[in-house]
Amino acid sequence: MELLWSSMKALLVLSTLLFSSSAYTSNVVKILPGFDGPLPFHLETGYIAVEEDNDVQLFYYFIKSDRSPKEDPLIVWITGGPYCSSFTALAFEIGPLRFDVKEYKGELPTLVAHPYSWTKVSNALFIDTPVWTGFSYSKSSTNKADGDIISSKRVSTFVKKWLEENPKFKTNPLYIGGDSYSGKVVPVITHELMKDIEDGRAKHLNLKGYVAGNPLTSVKIDFNAIFPYAHRMGFISDELYKSAKKRCRGQYLEPMNAQCVEDVKAMEILISGIDARNILEKKCVDDYYDFQNHATHRRSLVMDSQMIFSPPPSNLTLDCRSYRFMLSYFWANNEIVREALHVKKGTIKEWIRCNKQPNYVSDIPSSLPFHFDITTRGYRALMYSGDHDMTIPYLGTQEAIKSLNFPVIDQWRPFTIDGQVAGFTISYANNLTFALVKGGGHTSPEMRPKECHAMFERWISFKPL
Repeated sequence: MELLWSSMKALLVLSTLLFSSSAYTSNVVKILPGFDGPLPFHLETGYIAVEEDNDVQLFYYFIKSDRSPKEDPLIVWITGGPYCSSFTALAFEIGPLRFDVKEYKGELPTLVAHPYSWTKVSNALFIDTPVWTGFSYSKSSTNKADGDIISSKRVSTFVKKWLEENPKFKTNPLYIGGDSYSGKVVPVITHELMKDIEDGRAKHLNLKGYVAGNPLTSVKIDFNAIFPYAHRMGFISDELYKSAKKRCRGQYLEPMNAQCVEDVKAMEILISGIDARNILEKKCVDDYYDFQNHATHRRSLVMDSQMIFSPPPSNLTLDCRSYRFMLSYFWANNEIVREALHVKKGTIKEWIRCNKQPNYVSDIPSSLPFHFDITTRGYRALMYSGDHDMTIPYLGTQEAIKSLNFPVIDQWRPFTIDGQVAGFTISYANNLTFALVKGGGHTSPEMRPKECHAMFERWISFKPL
């Protein structure tokens, strides 16, 4: 527990430095370029300053619940990476929009409604964080220091300020959510808000718990689970895995001897041709932006600030999941789109779905102490994984949960949708639920939207999955 208390101490020090009077902007967006007709949901965008000098401005998208905005929960969502824009969640995972995936020929990509959006049953606040993610920016520096602790503190400050500016949502049940890398910081943010409530600094918060999807919990646990998962899926032979297990003693991240290094390299070669995000899908370029960088075909800026794009690479085809990521790049860098979203001019020259920032510090090696402390104080938690995710395999998440030593109160069982098995679930003491989504990858709502919507709706309504 030393990790928990040292991290808490750092967060409390930052608390007095970061929370100040709000610098807040908000705009209602009724029409989005690329979407046919007025938006069928309520969308607001804006910025909140989260430092005393208003230097760091975090951009957000807020969408009201289709069902009952006054009573439905509010989920604050952080996309992983770190440095992946929350527009990823809005347009590819749990939000009400999807890109119409068709061959790009230079025109503005089009958007369509998503029938399995979590905003059918919940208000959603998508935040671009850390700073320089998506449309968030710093007034003073392009190399603003960031890391797990300070970005978590900034998000907790954001949540408190946003609710002060939107008091009609103060009584709504509040959940913090995120996936992938953000699965590590979501419990940290939740813990900070929990402490603010207990210390009387945020009495207005109706915090209920958190949601962590395909979550990173501990680098050591999660990434050491990759080879056991690959073996279980049949990608690594029994003989090689048995040798590696003996030589490495389960520690594949930091091989302890030359024989272990040899086996690790052999296993890496075997799985190198498989898409880790979903082991059944075609392995493609991760993102258009990554291809442009690697192939040195960077697009440039001209005098009128309009982007010039290189054509899509020949190996990025419509059957690649990353093709839709490419469409988001073209869409978000269109000046008409930025005006519709009320992005401040001159702040972000180039929108990148998943930015690469070298100065981010992973200063919380494990979030498990935060999981433990939050759930033992009565807050709810939903953790889920996809059974086809090799990026953060479910085996690691299960091992992390088991390390908490919570008694099982509802044994492993299937949950169904329309009479078909959609996944499996297990419930533990202290309001902790784990779900394994059948066919889900990294991330699960992106690949199994109907199943994940049903899972979330049941859990958020206090119903069995």
